[in-house]
This record gives sequence, structure tokens and C-alpha cells, in this order.
Amino acid sequence: MWRDGDFRRLWVGQTASQLGEHASVVIVPLFAVLALNAGAGELGVLRAVGQAPILLLSLFVGAWVDRWRARTVMVVTDVSRTLVLGAAAVAGLLGWLGLPTLFVVAFVVGALSVYFDVAYQAFLVRLVSRDQLVQGNSALEGSRSAAQIGGPALGGALVSLLSAPIAAASSALLFAVSFLSIRRIRRIESLPKRSEHPPRLWRRIHEGLRFVVSDTLLRTVCLASAAFQFSFAAMMTVYLLFLPRELHLSGTAVGLALAATGPGALLGSMLAARLPRRFGHGAVLVSAAALGDGVFLCVPAVHGSPAVTVPALLAINFVFGMGGQLVNVTVMAVRQAVTPDGMQGRAAATITFVGMGLTPLGSLVGGLLAEEWGLRTGILVTATGMLLSPVVMALSPLARLGRALPSA
Repeated sequence: MWRDGDFRRLWVGQTASQLGEHASVVIVPLFAVLALNAGAGELGVLRAVGQAPILLLSLFVGAWVDRWRARTVMVVTDVSRTLVLGAAAVAGLLGWLGLPTLFVVAFVVGALSVYFDVAYQAFLVRLVSRDQLVQGNSALEGSRSAAQIGGPALGGALVSLLSAPIAAASSALLFAVSFLSIRRIRRIESLPKRSEHPPRLWRRIHEGLRFVVSDTLLRTVCLASAAFQFSFAAMMTVYLLFLPRELHLSGTAVGLALAATGPGALLGSMLAARLPRRFGHGAVLVSAAALGDGVFLCVPAVHGSPAVTVPALLAINFVFGMGGQLVNVTVMAVRQAVTPDGMQGRAAATITFVGMGLTPLGSLVGGLLAEEWGLRTGILVTATGMLLSPVVMALSPLARLGRALPSA
């Protein structure tokens, strides 16, 4: 697979894009908290605004991507994110980068990311054969893991040591690198044949919804993902307040702690290429989700100086990254294996819509819990909610999947 130049270009582009995305995920909230003194409620709203496009656009994007070349969508998306974050950097240098501007930037970048994420998942199926899906997903998720190592650390360091405009500019440059790499992919995608009278957009969306709902495995993936993403969004809102305000960590230390997810995810990607074939896809899914989600129950117990808290947070985030990546790679391979080519974009978008559609509400709930119950209690409650995901999978046919992937 690595001898394929087009796959290498996709891998490089994906790595740069994810590095920019993970850097911006830290840059925007930290700037709001450290420079604009945003409160828990304002931070929750900011994160909700950035996540709202998932709820508003996913289904439309899935129906649209199934009829167009995913490479073109990714290229246009990268160019657009470069321009938006570049404009944000200029606005910051001119002193215009306040909370209203951050709301706009977060929403637009979030919307563009929905297009990119749906397109790249559909593109992989068009680029490699089905027997290479696990390897392909493992490699791409591995690139995302590498981005998780550098992205938060880079974003936190730039905000802390330099300024938010420079941090935003760094993300813009990374999206530009992704654009330059992906546009060099030469292989022409094999698109599903279009009928002379294609169905209307709403009908195509309905077809995607009906397909996912009618498949037991995909339906379970939706429910488990929704339970996880809602609780995770709430937990992260509290977590991003907990680190600088309760543990008194600097922006650089926050970025370092969050970056530990990356090495764990990198290990998870490597394990995902082997463990499902040895122990079965179902067993790996349930055990990895329980381990990765459950480790956040340790966060409320973290106390002390940075010399004590940072290593503890590194360990927690490492385990979370490893378990989460095992789940991500395995679930994506299962989803792609049971979905026909002409339904890939809509299936991915439907699962994204159902699974992540509640994240804006989760972010708002997290901000509310932090204000009303305190940071430590808020993390304990939201981390407990994350464990609903492995419970849902354990009680479903997904847990009984064997070593071989199911077929469409």
C-alpha cells in the first residue's frame, strides 16, 4: 500500500490537515480562556458553535459527496480553511479577534471540517480495495495520531509564548500543506453511475438514514457514538477549564497534557491492524472502549503541583488515546465493509449526524455543570456518562463480531 504514490499523498495531506485541526481545537478555547477571560458558559457556547455544523450539515454533505469527487471536496475545503484562519490571524494582529469573531471562525472552520471528514472517509473506499480497508484506516488514523502528538502542544505553546494570531496562522499553513499534497493525487475516482433522473436531495438523505437504521451493526454504532460524543463534549468543556484554573497549568503544559493522546492513539492504530484479527472485532471494540473511556474517572483525583499533575495527566490521556483509536479504526472498518460503494458518503454522514449531532448540547451541558457543580464534580459526572458507549456495544450484536469483517 505504501508503494502507492496516491495513497502516500493522501496520508501526507491527512496528517497536515489533522495537525492543523488539533492545533486549532486548543488555540481557540485557550485564547478565549486566557486572553479574553471567557467563563464556563461562554466557553461552552464557543465549543457548541464550532460543533453545530455537524448537526446542521452532515446529512446534506453525505448526500452531496456521494455524487461528487471526494478529492475535489477535500482540496476546496483545505483552501477555505487556510483563508479563514489566515483572516483570523490578520484580525488578531489588528486587535479585532474578540469573542464574536471567534464564534464566526469556530462555526466556519467546523462547517468546512464536516465536508473534509465525510469526503476523506468516502475517498479511501474509492482509492483502495476492500481487503485493504483495515490497513488503510490504520495508516490514516495513525497519521491522525501523529497530529494529536504535535497539534495540541504546538497550539498551546504558540498561544502561551507568542500570540493567538500566530497560532491561527500556523494552522492556516498546515491546511495549505494538506491542499498541496491532496491536489497531487492523480488517480481518477470510480464514482457510482448516475441515473438520468437522479433522486432529489431529500430522498437521497432518506435513503442514507433508512440504510443505517435498518442495519443492526450501523444502528448500534450510531447509538454508542451518540452516547460517547455527548458525554465527551461535556467532559472536554469542563476539562479545558479544569487544567488552567483548578490545576493552574500554563498553556504549554495544557498542550503537552492533551498531546499525550497522540502517542496513545499511535499505539492504538498499530494494535488495530492486529488485535481484531486475533481476538475478534467485537471483543476489541468493547474492551478498548471501556478502558479508554473509563480512565477519565481518574481525572478528578488529580491534585498537586505541575510536577505531579502533568505526568498523571499524560498517563490518563495516553490510555484514552490508545483505547479511543482502537475503537475508531475498528468501527470505521466495520462501517465501510457493510456499506455499498454508492452509500459510503451518506452512511458516514448519517453516523456523524447521529453520533456527533448532540455535541453542541453536550458542550453547553458541560459549561452548565462546571458553573453549578464545580469542575471536579463536573468531570466525574461527564466521565461516567462516557461509559454508556461500551455498555451499548456490549449489549448488541456488535460485541459478537468475529475475526473476519462482515460483508455488504
